[in-house]
Amino acid sequence: MFKLLKTDGNARLGEFHTPRGVIKTPVFMNVATAAAIKGGLSSLDLSNIGCQVALCNTYHLHLRPGDEVVKKLGGLHKFMNWNAPILTDSGGFQVFSLANLRKIKEEGVYFSSHIDGRKIFMGPEESMKIQSNLGSDIAMAFDECVENPCEKNYAKQSAEMTVRWLKRCINELDRLNAREDTINPRQMLFGINQGSTYEDIRIENMKQIADIPLDGYAIGGLAVGEAASEMYRIVETVVPHMPTDKPRYLMGVGTPVNLIEAVSRGIDFFDCVLPSRNARHGTLLTSNGQINMRNEKHAQSDIPIDENCGCETCRNHSRAYVRHLFKANEMLAMRLSVIHNLYYYNNLMSRIRESIENNAFAALKQELLAAYM
Repeated sequence: MFKLLKTDGNARLGEFHTPRGVIKTPVFMNVATAAAIKGGLSSLDLSNIGCQVALCNTYHLHLRPGDEVVKKLGGLHKFMNWNAPILTDSGGFQVFSLANLRKIKEEGVYFSSHIDGRKIFMGPEESMKIQSNLGSDIAMAFDECVENPCEKNYAKQSAEMTVRWLKRCINELDRLNAREDTINPRQMLFGINQGSTYEDIRIENMKQIADIPLDGYAIGGLAVGEAASEMYRIVETVVPHMPTDKPRYLMGVGTPVNLIEAVSRGIDFFDCVLPSRNARHGTLLTSNGQINMRNEKHAQSDIPIDENCGCETCRNHSRAYVRHLFKANEMLAMRLSVIHNLYYYNNLMSRIRESIENNAFAALKQELLAAYM
């Protein structure tokens, strides 16, 4: 399912074949939490900005409209009118974020809805059932995402439980994929490496997961407050123990610098809410670095956000107009800005792929670091 086409140093150019088409890697997955990009973007917008994969949120869609509702309506692809691949997370990270509302046991996690407080239980089997009902192309195994820093003994016990949960996920997904009423009987599964920032736990956990045949392997539990240098150290520690013939996914990352640094260490898949979240607050990305569209200096600027950008916003609107929209609290400000930032990310990944193909990755990395450091 994964074809490694070329390497440039540790950077990898590849193709991942899914039930909904081929994903060219390295790839950034655009986060459509509740089956939509925050900021007013539609699935058509995603296509126009070059998005290859949409990432939807298992926990949030389970709460509303409900995964059973989505299944009755034909699955996520039909529900949101998106014909390209979809990855659904397992709900593990959202449970992690509900620290004051949850109780973790071997069977799974008991927690309260952040919406209405109702009691919910989610374990490996429940997570797989929800993701099967959603009909995504790639499902993520249910895991526990521990905080950083974390007491070492707890990190070890949690990582061991994550492996046990993974085996339960595999058994349940195999059962669900064999059912006649399953939306996507070819749904794939990625396992998740955990272990906080402890190298020995991370390595042992990755070795255990790598021994299990899966469609892809992810590094989880990073970008949750630790320094970037710590994240890079763990990636460098884990990657040598990840299978070379399967995609490698660094979850919840990150900034343009994070992306290119991680690609240089052998990572293929990324996702992060950062570009859309920052855009909604007026922080936009350009070929010359980051700018704040609310600043007075843009008030009479007739140039686009980025003169080197081909997105819909830059082709049609000036910085002065976008700034005016923000100051006037017009919703269009968020839409135009999110379109720009997500186009920037998808275009950046395209440039990264091209640079690997042409043995020019090091030069592109140097250019990007010079713009953002």
